[in-house]
Amino acid sequence: MPISSDVNNLNAPFPVVDADPHFSRVLRNLRTQDYILWGGATAFAPGALYGMELADPTKTGRVLMRSSLRLATWLGFAGGFLLAYQNVSLRMWGWKENSAEQAQDKAELSQLAKEGKPLYGESDLPEYIQGVAHRNSMWSQLKFGVMPWFNFVNHPFHGTDASKYKE
Repeated sequence: MPISSDVNNLNAPFPVVDADPHFSRVLRNLRTQDYILWGGATAFAPGALYGMELADPTKTGRVLMRSSLRLATWLGFAGGFLLAYQNVSLRMWGWKENSAEQAQDKAELSQLAKEGKPLYGESDLPEYIQGVAHRNSMWSQLKFGVMPWFNFVNHPFHGTDASKYKE
């Protein structure tokens, strides 16, 4: 009997593609709009800092300002990545429109089913540890403001019926 939280009863306006997507799967499902959001956040952070410096100069000097702009760029990059990752996760959960993700999911997992491979990858971890990893990463995308946490473990707990891929 699998050890998992109840992800099979998600109430979402769109079909659930994956209730706990693997990190690499989320990255494969980034859309152009996600890259634009990521790039916009990366550019906005140092731009906002520079704009505030122009509006009310701190007179700290060029060296300190350069370091501050580098840090702001890094924070914008990281924050933009987390926003883009969260957007993809919301689509995978069915909380946002996800027709592209549904089509990609059907194609990828149907191919794996035809080849007789595990749908969500192989893992050498015991089933209990896979369940622990699932419970730790489930809904973690909603808590990125507290601590970024990603699913790096292949496990069978994804809240979808695997039989639909064997057709």
